[in-house]
Amino acid sequence: RRVRVVEVATASPSPFARSLLFGYVGMFLYELDAPLAERRAAALALDSTLLAELLGSEAIRELLDPEVLVELEAQLQRVDPDRQARDVESTADLLRALGDLTEAEAAQRGIVPQWLAELGCARRAITVRIAGEARWIAIEDAGRVRDALGVALPVGVPEVFTEPVADPLGDLLLRYARTRGPFTAAAAAARFGLGVAVVTAGLDRMTRTATLVRGELRPVELGGGGTEYCHSEVLRRLRRASLARLRAEVEPVEQAALGRFLPAWHGIRSWRPGSAETMRDGSGPARRLRSAPTPEDVLGAVEQLAGAPVPASALESLLLPARLPGYSPALLDELTISGEVSWIGCGSLPGGDGWIALAPTDLVDLVLPDLDEQLELTPIHRAVLRSLGWDPAGGPPGGGALFFRQLADRSAQNLHADAHPAPGDADVVAAMWDLVWAGLLTNDSLAPLRALVSGRSAAHRPRRTAPRGRYARMRAGRPPMPSRAGPPTAAGRWSLSPAPQPATTNVDPTRRAHARAETFLERHGVLTRGALETERIAGGFAGVYKVLRAMEESGRCRRGYVVEGLGAAQFAVPGAIDRLRAVGHPGEASAATVVLAATDPAQPYGAALPWPSTVGDLRHRPGRKAGALAVLVDGALVLYVERGGRSLLSFTEDSAALRTAVNALAGAVHRGWLGSLSVERADGEAALGSALAELLRDAGFRATPRGLRLRA
Repeated sequence: RRVRVVEVATASPSPFARSLLFGYVGMFLYELDAPLAERRAAALALDSTLLAELLGSEAIRELLDPEVLVELEAQLQRVDPDRQARDVESTADLLRALGDLTEAEAAQRGIVPQWLAELGCARRAITVRIAGEARWIAIEDAGRVRDALGVALPVGVPEVFTEPVADPLGDLLLRYARTRGPFTAAAAAARFGLGVAVVTAGLDRMTRTATLVRGELRPVELGGGGTEYCHSEVLRRLRRASLARLRAEVEPVEQAALGRFLPAWHGIRSWRPGSAETMRDGSGPARRLRSAPTPEDVLGAVEQLAGAPVPASALESLLLPARLPGYSPALLDELTISGEVSWIGCGSLPGGDGWIALAPTDLVDLVLPDLDEQLELTPIHRAVLRSLGWDPAGGPPGGGALFFRQLADRSAQNLHADAHPAPGDADVVAAMWDLVWAGLLTNDSLAPLRALVSGRSAAHRPRRTAPRGRYARMRAGRPPMPSRAGPPTAAGRWSLSPAPQPATTNVDPTRRAHARAETFLERHGVLTRGALETERIAGGFAGVYKVLRAMEESGRCRRGYVVEGLGAAQFAVPGAIDRLRAVGHPGEASAATVVLAATDPAQPYGAALPWPSTVGDLRHRPGRKAGALAVLVDGALVLYVERGGRSLLSFTEDSAALRTAVNALAGAVHRGWLGSLSVERADGEAALGSALAELLRDAGFRATPRGLRLRA
């Protein structure tokens, strides 16, 4: 009837302890983000060893704070005044903890010669010669230094202290590592008067058992360079203290600062009354934009938007032109046709529009979003897929790319072989677009997508382009005519989507989680839980939290309370924090006005930031809807324009901010970004009688029987 408690230290928590730890974190950090089972499955699916290789965990000298290392080494070596010896007994404990010490080294730790003499007279400490120096050691170490270093012991040492031990050199090296920061094998060899090869072999043996860590550890400011060794517990303390100091340096900024920072992080050009188009980078004066972007510029914008679902009609009418003044669709076509950029559909929208995501082709299977809905395949869907080499059993695709006429003919043959009637071109086109929005089919060009969303029913109006050709003016306003190769909405070469399906993908989940985490940090700069609500990833924030934490430990990002009111789990790259602080205080130096699509990743409201309260008590609320627009003035949301401009919401009563926002909205219309705007209601009232009517008229809006209109 007795109970014995045994404390056991293990390298990793037990399955029971792991579930408790993960549940605790999930309860207080993720709240209701995802069920516990899904969070555990997402975390356990990651390979810690592979993740460390991807992040380069050995080269962490840049993460360790030099001041923290100096403080910790002073504590471990008992040089710190609070850790020095106080009497004879503490001197004996210090010798057992640190090992051999010269009299000068003992004096640095508060030990007076009298205490050493008393220990020597009591045979609790002895003097020996190690590496040509006279040093004091505890009597318990007599056998170790004799067997490991070949030291001659003084006469009279009790036999009990000279008995052989299993690994005398390993014991000395382990204590050496436990009482100091990162060190080299040469330094340890010089301390004990041994050869470097002998010491290196012993250190490597302890590295293989995870007792020591090997890598580029000591900061350059403290003489680091090359490969060092460090005790794993010492390195853990160094990391923890360094991260705590880094987090303390991150002072939270107001939420509006994120509204100023994020458009500048994406390179969004700002509108200023009475001045040319300019763009700010958040860290210096405004720079004049180039009027002729190159394909490399477009590729850079695509890399930042990689995997982000955006409305197809907004991509070339708002998102890319806002980032690249002078953007031409031919630039993106050059990248897609050459195979540098791929795109997939992520769901349909009313009016023939839909969600799409772009990404560099070499990363497409890693960063494209997860598809929530599965299309129920009909015989014609299966016929189209089989024509392109689709394997119903889930094997790798075996076909290539086909033009529409080839695809339609092969689909008809497949249907005929299955005893189904031959489809018409319209049926094949409809089936193809069903497959596109389901993420199963793609094209080497965006031309068919442009033809599909060019109608008036799309969420965003197509951007006006200059007519080309001798008879272009006569054809203006007419829809594209079908050709022998097929309708315009089926132009180009069609192929199976590069995005792998969850059931058949062979992509390592660790590599995919790592690539996504880096993409999210590149896109958002400061990554919060709310920002990931716009990304379609299984598990939400919990799905990438483990990777972000590993990236923080390896120095790739910082975690801290960056933006006030958004929780403590915020991750940012160091450059983003500096730029965010640079725009952290409103004023003339940072004031800027931007017109963004409500779904633009550079628009933080409704994702990282909550929607502010509207003027008046209205039932209508804003949302990240396709076709809607948001106007930000100095980082604050001032106007929200519903799809088509029929309804207008304001979030402030400041007349100067409202006038600036209305003028910026009118400027976007004049530049051809939005088409015509017809405002019928403003803040829940008829537009002609609303408080915004005068501001709209001053900006060029004209009265109509239904409201106020501004033509492009």
